[in-house]
Amino acid sequence: MSNLWPWLAVAGLGALHGLNPATGWMFAAAWGVRSSDRAQALRALAPIAVGHAASVTLVAAAVALGLGMDRMVLQVLAGVLLAAVAACHLVGRKTERKRTPASHAGLALWSFMMSTAHGAGLMLVPALIPLCMANTPAREITASGSLTLALAAVGVHTAAMLVVTSLIACGVCRGFDAGGRFFQSLRRKAGSTR
Repeated sequence: MSNLWPWLAVAGLGALHGLNPATGWMFAAAWGVRSSDRAQALRALAPIAVGHAASVTLVAAAVALGLGMDRMVLQVLAGVLLAAVAACHLVGRKTERKRTPASHAGLALWSFMMSTAHGAGLMLVPALIPLCMANTPAREITASGSLTLALAAVGVHTAAMLVVTSLIACGVCRGFDAGGRFFQSLRRKAGSTR
């Protein structure tokens, strides 16, 4: 059972990240609400997962390989990337361009930046250390075996995050659908009483 706790911690942190609107569920829900199609919200999960997993993988690989990480450097890099994207967006803006939802690449970049900025991978370090270097079967394995375990932990973490993100995004879409039907029925009742 003691070997299971780090995995549960990794999955629990993934679920916690899925609750955070900055990591993407609000964008997925916006896609679904805007298109009136809940499947569109689920399609937004792939780029969100790619961005989050990329951020967490960087830290997991560093831990598995025994490299040092400086949180401030990661946050500065994420901030510089955000500023560069904002500058490119403002420079490339056309005056009569209609507002469109974010692209898949935009969602992946947003997810990567937010995950890096709030230290998603760094939160996993206390759970990764027992998996990669403590009294687990991994202690007999070389660094590449530890890297495999760390990447498996990233997969578990990202899967848990996606489950929670998809549940919230679909719930928001469902709530907007129900609210729309409610207000349409009120309008019909008001129209029939006139």
